[in-house]
Amino acid sequence: MNNSTTTLAQVTRILDGFYPPSTAQSWDAVGLVTGDPAQPIERVLFAVDPALDVIDEAVNGGYDLLVTHHPLLMRGVKSVATTSGKGRAVTALVVGDVALYAAHTNADVATPGVNDALAVACGLRGVEPLVETEGQPLGRVGDLESPMTLRAFCERLASKLPPAPVGLRVSGDPDAEVARVAVLGGAGDGEFGAARAAGADVYVTADLRHHPAIESREEDAADKPLFLVDAGHWASEWLWLEHASERLRDAVGAEGADLEVAVSRRRTDPWDFLVSTSEGEQQ
Repeated sequence: MNNSTTTLAQVTRILDGFYPPSTAQSWDAVGLVTGDPAQPIERVLFAVDPALDVIDEAVNGGYDLLVTHHPLLMRGVKSVATTSGKGRAVTALVVGDVALYAAHTNADVATPGVNDALAVACGLRGVEPLVETEGQPLGRVGDLESPMTLRAFCERLASKLPPAPVGLRVSGDPDAEVARVAVLGGAGDGEFGAARAAGADVYVTADLRHHPAIESREEDAADKPLFLVDAGHWASEWLWLEHASERLRDAVGAEGADLEVAVSRRRTDPWDFLVSTSEGEQQ
């Protein structure tokens, strides 16, 4: 059993190797956000969002480092006073002596990364990149082991995702047969064309907007339909955390240090409950 500890600088080096900051999209803000590179790191918590509830979990749980998918400081910040949510988050991290590291679009394009975890949850084989963005492969597309109905596919995917009130929103005939699936964790309604070009029967992503979804259905009117599955932004990216945390633990262990890792179960999906407006539910 290893007895030594590692430093934040060492952990950052490993994470940067897994998810090189240079592969992040030009608008993104990734890497180390708070923390002293020389501080020792023994316990690490992984989460999708650096939300206040998650930061409280890290502080109260005695974690030294919080690794999140979404960055805390994406746009220009002129103040970190506690009068704002960002300010309260930064203050809680600094006062609680918890470092923060973000791997966002660089984790999306990594192999293995966010989209690989979603592809595994969908049960895909022969997986390949869906599209290239700023010189990096984004999303994945692959085939199911055997065709199944859209409803059966969505039910199986739902069983792999963390529970969220809204669940899956699906556009398509529930009894239609699907065999080829495109995935893109997080917001992905800008890649309908790529999913079609890849021959996908169904496209699993999140944050599908009203007008692009309608336009997609209308484009399908004279062609092969592309069924849409909105799996939720938080849920579709949460799947990556388990593998990322285990990978970090193993890499630190290979360098002769002990590292305890955990995945936050706090739901940071912003929606709390769902009220159906369908006629069948109201009768």
